[in-house]
Amino acid sequence: MTQPFLYSVEREYPVAIERLWKAWTDASELEAWYFPVDLSATKGATTSDLEVGGLWTCGVEVPEHGFTAYFFGKYTTIVLHKLLEHTLHYTTSVEEFAARDFSTESHLIRIEFESRGAHSWSKFSQFGELPEGQAEMAQAGMNSYLESLANHLER
Repeated sequence: MTQPFLYSVEREYPVAIERLWKAWTDASELEAWYFPVDLSATKGATTSDLEVGGLWTCGVEVPEHGFTAYFFGKYTTIVLHKLLEHTLHYTTSVEEFAARDFSTESHLIRIEFESRGAHSWSKFSQFGELPEGQAEMAQAGMNSYLESLANHLER
């Protein structure tokens, strides 16, 4: 089933494509940056089994609202240094996160990569259904994630 396009965000980074790819695919790297700049990761919640059908998971602490945002899914497409696609399921319930029920509503995430000499570029796109006005909020949030990634790559 094809899901409708919601939004995309893109950015160029002053690192080689191999470094950017690792930041998106290695669990310890993801845990170090995959959250908005003013939030933090849930320690120990991140996994990345980089193969088609492999599991990826993460949690983002949202203390000002008193919850943790949990995300999980399965990789559906992997083209080394070019393309990642995975499903995205969301919950704030630790029990639902632990159960990883893949029959729940999900979105498709597509991350495209391109080597640009000494730099590299990625584009994050989300497909699925969101209530009116939520796509713009999600896009703004993902821009903050990419800022967090830029900060991580500078370390």
